[in-house]
Amino acid sequence: MAMVESTMLPLGTAAPAFALPSVVSGEIITLDTFADDPALLVMFICCHCPFVKHVEQELARIGKDYIPQGLGIVAISANSLATHPQDGPEHLKAQAQDVGFTFPYCFDETQAVAKAYTAACTPDFFVFDQAKALVYRGQLDDSRPSNGLPVTGKDLRAALDAVLAGKALTNDQKPSVGCNIKWAPGNAPPYFG
Repeated sequence: MAMVESTMLPLGTAAPAFALPSVVSGEIITLDTFADDPALLVMFICCHCPFVKHVEQELARIGKDYIPQGLGIVAISANSLATHPQDGPEHLKAQAQDVGFTFPYCFDETQAVAKAYTAACTPDFFVFDQAKALVYRGQLDDSRPSNGLPVTGKDLRAALDAVLAGKALTNDQKPSVGCNIKWAPGNAPPYFG
């Protein structure tokens, strides 16, 4: 498995607009869906990636812990079905139901949303404040599938706690690490090495 780091999109970047179907409900989820939320977490994940499988239970816990506090959360899968049909909408729906995701899980078939966010890996996390300006992009925690450290969500949870409390976040943020997004042939963005 190829390990890739997130691109570390500049802090303060405005959340790119999107309109994607939820794989569970079929409802179109947009950036405006979260207009009244005090903060928004956008996660790029998928079904098959061992890095995502390693943390998916913690992602479900984050949904259960933070949605009641008003946090908007959306998960997006952008992997190409040409190369990874196991990440198709029906498999994403099964993952969401099996793991217990309480947030919308969307499929970015054209990969345009992943490119707009400069998503590079799964998982890749982006936290925006109430004005939808980027305040955190980085790792969930220090755990990896091979390092034996417990999955705690420490880094992401600290960022969510700070933004929901209206506190400034540190600029010292560690990039997320995971499998590269599986770009459709000829569709890889320039930032993807």
